Amino acid sequence: MKNSQHLKAYVQMHPDNKMAWYLLGKEYYKNGQQGKANYCFNQAGEVYEAFEHSKVPADMLKQYEDGLLQSARERQAGRLRKRRVLLALMLLLLLLIPAAVAPGVSQESSEAPDGENAAVALAELPASDEEETPAVQPSLSFTAVGADAVSGGQGLAGILQKAQTPSATAMLSMERAGKWLVWKKKLPLAATLAKSGDGRVVYQSYNPVVCDCQPPDPAEIKKQAGLWQEKQEELAVLWSAMRAYKTGKGALPGSLQELVKPFPANWLGGTTPLMKEEFSPLRGAAAGLAAVPSPSPQPAVTPAAGSPGQGQTSGGSTEAGSGAGGADMPFFTAPLTIIVDKQKHRLAVTSGNIILRNYAVGLGGEKTPEGSFVIRDKVVNPNGRDNGEFGSRGMQLSDSNYAIHGTNEPESIGKDESLGCIRMSRKDVEELFAMVPMGTKVQISKGVLPEELAVPEDRFPSDAPPNQTNPHKVYHWLN
Repeated sequence: MKNSQHLKAYVQMHPDNKMAWYLLGKEYYKNGQQGKANYCFNQAGEVYEAFEHSKVPADMLKQYEDGLLQSARERQAGRLRKRRVLLALMLLLLLLIPAAVAPGVSQESSEAPDGENAAVALAELPASDEEETPAVQPSLSFTAVGADAVSGGQGLAGILQKAQTPSATAMLSMERAGKWLVWKKKLPLAATLAKSGDGRVVYQSYNPVVCDCQPPDPAEIKKQAGLWQEKQEELAVLWSAMRAYKTGKGALPGSLQELVKPFPANWLGGTTPLMKEEFSPLRGAAAGLAAVPSPSPQPAVTPAAGSPGQGQTSGGSTEAGSGAGGADMPFFTAPLTIIVDKQKHRLAVTSGNIILRNYAVGLGGEKTPEGSFVIRDKVVNPNGRDNGEFGSRGMQLSDSNYAIHGTNEPESIGKDESLGCIRMSRKDVEELFAMVPMGTKVQISKGVLPEELAVPEDRFPSDAPPNQTNPHKVYHWLN
């Protein structure tokens, strides 16, 4: 075990040394710690493949390992010498001024923590029972990443690369469905990152598959995470409405009220207390973003890439703008988009490569057009009724006779019975109306969304003001 401790200390100092990861994995393997061994072998990458599939002389590996161990031992010996000198000075002070000693203070408490027992720093090894777990600091921030990114270390690496790493960050885990990451209520807590007193970043896993440890009680963190998720949904809606307004008007809205004017200027279906509170800082962030020159186009992120965040990026994903977050920025920085899958009978609300909602819808088979559209009119109670053929909400697609709307035939959801429009249940269409602003892009195609629904029990606030009806027009959508 001593060798593994020294090698662990070495990879903490040199996390890019793949040979060190490989040798540490061999030590864990010899000690029967298969999970940690596999983790280290994954970090070793091509070094593991090369040495496991070739006949490298054992004495060559031993010589390299001895060199790493000697380097680690020398650093530890240096730390021990410094600690002994400090301890001697403390004892001398105690002898000279005994009256200053507080009763009940043990000698053990005066020692600096042992570097070998500290939690993992700048290395992505799972914490073990022998490792110390730092308490989560009050200034806790949150992000969400793909579950595969957490286990592979991509999410951790992305956060560490940020210019301003918060003092403590909790990472929530999103499931992957093909190229998509799925945002659900009460995302599981995957890990925390916290800055220790000496400035190192300490990683604590909450995944029992990865961590052979007993993590701290996550109840308080999960409670804060739930509030953070609710806030990010509301900020995503407000952020997307600001962006849509700027695209349509050429400038950002000067006040929140400009987004909820009477029909047909009702960019948003409604506002919340949080939107009122966050409008000014979010507008400032949007103005600052607009002042930065656009970067050169980048190649699209492959489905295997991480989450939005932007570190995954982001807000959560590695796809630019889909979850980047950052100072004064929402987690979902890519505008909300509607994706309709004619094959699966699904309609999703997305930001970058993250699905926030995935509803079941009724369609018209080949009568439902494929292609790109934009939401134009947003109407409460089309044709003056909330129980007519178009239900309580309608959103017209560009300058066409097609719309996303409610229905008085709920049994048609999931089937091809319309004349081309997209039918939704009452709760679903009212939530969608509240979430997506006028100007939202709609993409209709086949085979692009997962089957699994993503519809929370607690819906997004969807009370619409009474001035979003349109009594001056009779709609003849192709229901």
